Amino acid sequence: MKSHKDLLVWQKSVDFVTAIYSATKSWPIEEQYGLTSQVRRAAVSVPCNIAEGAGRGGRKEYTRFLDIALGSLAEVETQLVIAARLGYVKDCSGLNESLQEIRRMLVGLKNSLEVA
Repeated sequence: MKSHKDLLVWQKSVDFVTAIYSATKSWPIEEQYGLTSQVRRAAVSVPCNIAEGAGRGGRKEYTRFLDIALGSLAEVETQLVIAARLGYVKDCSGLNESLQEIRRMLVGLKNSLEVA
């Protein structure tokens, strides 16, 4: 691997961040510093932790950062459920599909690091 940017999971997670930002643009202004900010920060955390883990020296550290990225995905998933219940988002099936795909890819990458 040349760089974290070569990883498809990193690329898809950056695309996911863009989709989250687009989806949250229409959320109520009173959520700007609440749920909107929180879901955006959690989404941004995913590719950032992939990059930071890849930039670290060893597999154990890399695996730890992938675990953090997985935790951030769980946060986003929960925040999307809350946003849907509040009526901020009508259909988040596309976001959820992307989220599940990224989760599978992260688990696969993590497993490959643990086996190697």
